[in-house]
Amino acid sequence: QVQLVESGGGLVQPGGSLRLSCAASGNIFSGYGMEWYRQAPGKQRELIGTITSDGWVMHQNFVKGRFTISRDNTKNTVYLQIDSLKPEDTAVYYCNSDRNYPRTWGQGTQVTVSS
Repeated sequence: QVQLVESGGGLVQPGGSLRLSCAASGNIFSGYGMEWYRQAPGKQRELIGTITSDGWVMHQNFVKGRFTISRDNTKNTVYLQIDSLKPEDTAVYYCNSDRNYPRTWGQGTQVTVSS
């Protein structure tokens, strides 16, 4: 059974930081790459970056050093640290596994950046 449970979102002021977590079931986590996505209101879901099973990270260009992906293989959990948050970062954030096809998704975690 595939499980993806995102958490850690919330309401934060511009310039603040958040650390999002995603707990995944072992059958799609262990030995596989993990991905973070986000979907802003009225927009398509977009890839933020990926982390390989041994920790190599690839970010999309728009990240510009504000997003950091990491993982704890002992906890089947992947993290997304977001710093210097901007209102345009407001979105639902999702994780997934490059093993999880056909794609299913967790509920995501809402990040709202507003003063």
